[in-house]
Amino acid sequence: MIQFIITNFNDILAAITSIIAGASALSALTPTHKDDTVLRKVKSCLDLFALNVGNAKTVKA
Repeated sequence: MIQFIITNFNDILAAITSIIAGASALSALTPTHKDDTVLRKVKSCLDLFALNVGNAKTVKA
């Protein structure tokens, strides 16, 4: 499993980035708040995997 991730890291990173960008665009283009909450949950999961917790989180302006 680790060898697969190391070998395909660039492809995995591109896929994750594309999914986040697409979900963000969809959330920005639609007027409903339901998709915004879904995207917020996905982003919070990714923050957890990236260890962006506590003081490492982005400050909201």
